Amino acid sequence: MTRGMRWLLAVACGVAVGNVYFPQAVTPLVAEGLRISPDRAALVITAAQIGYACGIFLLVPLGDRVPYRPLIATLFTVTGLGLAVAGFAPSFGPLFAAGVAVGVATVIAPIIGPMVAGMVAPEKRGAASGTMLAGSIGGMLLARTFSGALGEWLDWRAPYLVASGLAFVMAVALWRALPRTEPHTRQSFPDLLLEPLRLLRNEPELRRSCLYQGMIFGAFSAVWGSVALLLAGPVYGYGAQAVGLLALVNVATMAATPVAGRIVDRRGSDPVNLVCMLAVIAAAAVLAAGSAGGTAGLVALVAGTLVLDVAMQCGMVANSIRMYALSDTHRGRLNTAYMTCAYIGGAVGSWLGVQAYVRFGWRGVCVLVALMALVALARHSIRRKSALDA
Repeated sequence: MTRGMRWLLAVACGVAVGNVYFPQAVTPLVAEGLRISPDRAALVITAAQIGYACGIFLLVPLGDRVPYRPLIATLFTVTGLGLAVAGFAPSFGPLFAAGVAVGVATVIAPIIGPMVAGMVAPEKRGAASGTMLAGSIGGMLLARTFSGALGEWLDWRAPYLVASGLAFVMAVALWRALPRTEPHTRQSFPDLLLEPLRLLRNEPELRRSCLYQGMIFGAFSAVWGSVALLLAGPVYGYGAQAVGLLALVNVATMAATPVAGRIVDRRGSDPVNLVCMLAVIAAAAVLAAGSAGGTAGLVALVAGTLVLDVAMQCGMVANSIRMYALSDTHRGRLNTAYMTCAYIGGAVGSWLGVQAYVRFGWRGVCVLVALMALVALARHSIRRKSALDA
């Protein structure tokens, strides 16, 4: 694992993950361009996350069965094709279907994560995982910013077509750069699909990590799935570019995850998880002030989303390292169980966030965020009490 390879893989994670998140900035433009309601247009976000959860369950286990180079290059190629189809979609139905397909195929980051964990020493896994996550965060932030600006300049189709081109470029680059690897298992595909379910049944620490991340990522998705509706609505009256600029402010998150990884390497995952859960609850309180509008409301949105993003991403580092420590030969299948649960939580949170906004306004979204974090905190408290009693 050379330094150059590490950063190339971090960029690959960012390009792949960005495909799930850039629709968050262009949903108002999709609504205008296809002449549909804003809440229906917001379903393109849910489509990508549903597809991503399905792709993790169906395709990430292949990381233990298929050599990494052809698997990753093929997934980037299919992703590029799906994005091109979405960019030319004539109506909402084909766009939704293409969004699901892109989500299924763009599951490259959950495959790269276990690969990198196996290429570095155990005492450096936290830092290496933090670097990959920093790349993913960069992709999330820049994808929102770039798509919002490009969409307003041209139209909502342009971000899809540019993302398609980037996917094809990454397919070629990684085919040339990745080394040849041998698979960890010769299990049949049906057995690989069942293995994550067996691991969930047999590994309580995996279940705990899944619950933590599902709840916190659900809270994160609730905010980012509905904030475009707030910013484009009567309280602020901004365009799609505002969501991208709000995301760009949170670039500091990229610096936080490698630090969180080093803390996990020294002190373990649980202390980091606890701080992150409390931070999400605090973020919900700050974000609630965003409903007031004006300068004060914008400051609250910036501060609240920054705290929320840092907490979610640092918690993901902690949960990932706990999960990777369970086995050296089942990392792909462990990651399948973990990431599937996380993105199911994200898809549910995104949908609930839009429903909460439509029915109760922005403060309803903030209450939802706090409740999801409290579920994770309650489980963590039970774990701590059991450890103390033992």
